[in-house]
Amino acid sequence: MLSTIAAAALPILVVTLVLGGVAKLATVGRETSPGALARLGPAVLMPERFAKAAMIVCALVEFALAAGLLVVDHPAARWLPAVFFAVATYVLWDLRRRRPDVGCGCFGDVSDTPVGLRSIGRAAALTAMAALIGAENLTGLPHLTAETMPWIGGGVALLLACSPEIDGVVSRLRHRAPCEQRPMPPGRALSRLRASAAWRAHAGSLVADEPSDMWRELCWRFFVFPARGEAEVVFAVQLSGRRPAVRAVMVGADGQVVAPDELGDASLRESTPVSA
Repeated sequence: MLSTIAAAALPILVVTLVLGGVAKLATVGRETSPGALARLGPAVLMPERFAKAAMIVCALVEFALAAGLLVVDHPAARWLPAVFFAVATYVLWDLRRRRPDVGCGCFGDVSDTPVGLRSIGRAAALTAMAALIGAENLTGLPHLTAETMPWIGGGVALLLACSPEIDGVVSRLRHRAPCEQRPMPPGRALSRLRASAAWRAHAGSLVADEPSDMWRELCWRFFVFPARGEAEVVFAVQLSGRRPAVRAVMVGADGQVVAPDELGDASLRESTPVSA
């Protein structure tokens, strides 16, 4: 029976280690504000200037442990994950006592909820799984059988029940931020613009490929392009929806809307008024 449980625990442990490493590297790559990493898990234990390096090292260690479980047939490769998760369990317990305001950082910035008993319980459960794998001398992913599948399901359910991140994901899905508050890189809005019919209709009158000005108002991103005759074309790209609306208007040097025939381009269709 123990060998069956260990065979079910091995893929769970490998996937958890890989997901944790990927999430940490993704968090490092998109650090949203100075000092944000210093409020997560392992980075709390050292000076802020080393926070990014600590997160990267932790991710690399998780990748190495996962690879060792899959391809290295040696006791060290089987027992090091147990040591890793045992240390993690102690660190989380200590963080809960000394720094109750920080998240565990187990899955990067997704794990920003202050450390609680659920996070500690998850680390303890992973420690037990890793120790069982080491005791049973398992290496490499076992074949999935009718005996192991229920144990895999039970292990996954246990980890999900001990994961406070699930509450955050459900809350985000139920209370999704309105379009006006969602981040949208200007480059993505510009790509949407260049794929639109409004862009094709005005491209012939533009004298530059890049906008001379851009700004955001609520759920619209505005781009200004210089055009012939000292005019400007102002595009407005909606930031929501799978097929966002794109509006355009041509404005003269005096700030007034310019009719297409005043620029000598009879083929230019009349601009659609911008509406934000």
